[in-house]
Amino acid sequence: MHRELRDVPQAVSTGALPPPARIDRIVEAAHSRYLPLEDGAVADYIPVLAAADPDLFAVAVTETDGDVHEVGDVGDRFTIQSISKAFVFALACEAHGHMVLRERVGVDNTGLPFNSVIAMELGDGHPRNPMVNAGALATTGLVPGATPAEQWERVRTGLSRFAGRSLELDGEAYHSEMLTNHRNRALAQLLESYGRVEVDPVSLVDVYTRQCSLRVTAHDLAVMGATLADGGVNPVTGERVVSGQTARDTLAVLASTGMYERSGTWMFEVGLPAKSGVAGGIVAIAPGKGAIGTFSPRLDSAGNSVRGQRATAYLSRALGLNLFASAAHGAAENSLGKEGTV
Repeated sequence: MHRELRDVPQAVSTGALPPPARIDRIVEAAHSRYLPLEDGAVADYIPVLAAADPDLFAVAVTETDGDVHEVGDVGDRFTIQSISKAFVFALACEAHGHMVLRERVGVDNTGLPFNSVIAMELGDGHPRNPMVNAGALATTGLVPGATPAEQWERVRTGLSRFAGRSLELDGEAYHSEMLTNHRNRALAQLLESYGRVEVDPVSLVDVYTRQCSLRVTAHDLAVMGATLADGGVNPVTGERVVSGQTARDTLAVLASTGMYERSGTWMFEVGLPAKSGVAGGIVAIAPGKGAIGTFSPRLDSAGNSVRGQRATAYLSRALGLNLFASAAHGAAENSLGKEGTV
């Protein structure tokens, strides 16, 4: 379908966020509303994650004009984990193009857990999408570089450009995960057996584990997401990181697969492309408007931050971010323009 429409320019139509002072109030309200929530548990299958402070909670919103609104533990750093999949997909898509990533990695939800082996076997070794671990490994394998070291540096610098600052490896997390990522090694070897990757599977898992071990903050996630929201231009640094087409492709994949087997429910309830990580981060993107970055280590059974999901849902509703929400044409008053209570 994409090839058939190449002669049709991509039109863009997006709305606007409320005034800055109102955004500040809404962000603060989201944080205070869910700060008392203690549902969920920190990830315990990776030793270093099990030691996380469960009470940390941060909420940040970055607009496409570069304005930032944030509250809570926004300076606390944590490992990006699976959120990296979205931005590495963007780097690979930028290097190889729309069709290569669609055909080699896929864009359809598996309906199964993120580390499922069955999903690959049912698909004759096809990863199905870049947000599950098999697809993420295949995507990382497509990052340009003559050696694993070059691929890793391309990943690190690429994600740093999304964040607008140099991101660093959390060595403790990296070594902790390398001791426990047996299933990822199995997935990489299975991909190799099906001819789905062209790099050494052991080195591939090493690069992938490093990308998941980059340290970020909720602020970073909001800036990274806002870069996708702004057509691939970092709204804080002004640097073009990826093309508008790549940003669109990445958001489309996130919409259908970013929250794993609960992606459909997420879109039904929240209406935003999003990605979560088992360290407790979530990034959610409103094209043309901005992005939300949250951090809270307590997770639900699918590996998604409990507070982060609630706060993002609140912000989506209160800020008018839901992609599927609309009002009758010619309505006398837009609720986003009101200067009343949150």
